[in-house]
Amino acid sequence: MTSKSSSHIVPMKTYLLVAAALFLLTAITVAVSFIPLGGFNVVVALLIAGTKASLVVLFFMHLFWDKKINLTVFFIAITFLVIFLTFTMFDTMTRGSVNPETRGPIHKEAVLYPNGETGTSAEQ
Repeated sequence: MTSKSSSHIVPMKTYLLVAAALFLLTAITVAVSFIPLGGFNVVVALLIAGTKASLVVLFFMHLFWDKKINLTVFFIAITFLVIFLTFTMFDTMTRGSVNPETRGPIHKEAVLYPNGETGTSAEQ
């Protein structure tokens, strides 16, 4: 019995370029973590992480050269993940306006912020 399976051989240059892009995106993630963007730090980190995951799936796992239905299913799943995370972020970013007790940290004495700052505008 012989099976008809075609394997795709990716040039080493492609792997090295993707690896370089992953290293660059990791450096960008670290650099952005030092920029105070408020709630958008998580959004930027997730966007970069999603880009890195897509590169790994597309090139290292050969989804780019696989059947296009698999690629479609992957991107539909990523789209729904983004939608669900967006709704979650809307909920967590506006939670303090609905219930003021949840605006600050739960334990005021917890060492989360330098110099006793809580990060909320109500206490500053």
